[in-house]
Amino acid sequence: MKALLALTLSTVAFAAAAQEFPSKPITIVVPFAAGGPTDTVARQLAESMRKQLNNATIVVENAAGAGGTIGANKVARAAPDGHTLLVWHIGMAASPALYRKLPFKPLEDFEYLGIINDVPMTLVGKPQLPANTYRDFENYIRANQGKLNLGHAGLGSASHLCGLMWQYAVKLDKSMTTVAYRGTGPAMNDLIAGTIDVMCDQTTNTAQQIEAGRIKAFAVTTAKPLSDHPTLKHYPTLQEMGLKDFNLTIWHGMYAPKGTPAPVLKRLNDALRAALRDPDFIQKQKALGAIVANDQRTTPEGHKAFVAKEIAKIKAVVDAAGQYAD
Repeated sequence: MKALLALTLSTVAFAAAAQEFPSKPITIVVPFAAGGPTDTVARQLAESMRKQLNNATIVVENAAGAGGTIGANKVARAAPDGHTLLVWHIGMAASPALYRKLPFKPLEDFEYLGIINDVPMTLVGKPQLPANTYRDFENYIRANQGKLNLGHAGLGSASHLCGLMWQYAVKLDKSMTTVAYRGTGPAMNDLIAGTIDVMCDQTTNTAQQIEAGRIKAFAVTTAKPLSDHPTLKHYPTLQEMGLKDFNLTIWHGMYAPKGTPAPVLKRLNDALRAALRDPDFIQKQKALGAIVANDQRTTPEGHKAFVAKEIAKIKAVVDAAGQYAD
């Protein structure tokens, strides 16, 4: 009888905690500057999740710096009540390889809520570059080794990782000078202005600029062409251009601080998964070249298992390239 009573009280408490959440505005921390691809994903997701959480107020806060690790650490140290969340990309898996010392442990200091999407990368250049095809672009880079620069969103960011992998794959004798920004929003502004020469960035940040003719595009990083995208379908994959096995897709995930109560985590995961089925969110993501997740990775268990595998895979790539953030 006592056991039954305890179970009943526990069930009631669980349901009450879920119903009471959220009790104040939810903050989604984006560890990059406003206007970048991760920021775009977070803001579109926040609108769809808000509908699932009784029209709760959801605020997106940009906490840029150190390739995303400053914002991630802020969430890891936040109160574990579900009102402070993190939306971060592949940097969650890349940071252990790129940074010799991290202020948090990716697999231990967060509650995993689910993967949001998969986003291809595009190799792009400033409008003044004389090249118009990938082959001309690569030849131009080789002919000007040591003279050009490559912008990225900070050490350990997706754009940094992509640029590193591309330079390693084409085996340049002299790497381009890298210019780190506090997000790809500012980096994109400088690319359009011609201040930097090259960038490898997510389609969520490049598709509209390519379509508008503000930057030049040369290739996509996926294994297969983006045949369904009205703008990006015209560009070859790097594999087609001779870079064997080059396949880089950036994913975004959502996290809460370790120790967030189970009923709150369930409420958040339910809201996230409902948002991922929202036709409006799916359409907005598709327009940016992103594919909304709909597999096992949208569960906390699947998400964490996926990131654990990604950590091992990326470490092998970074070790082979021999470049680290610190």
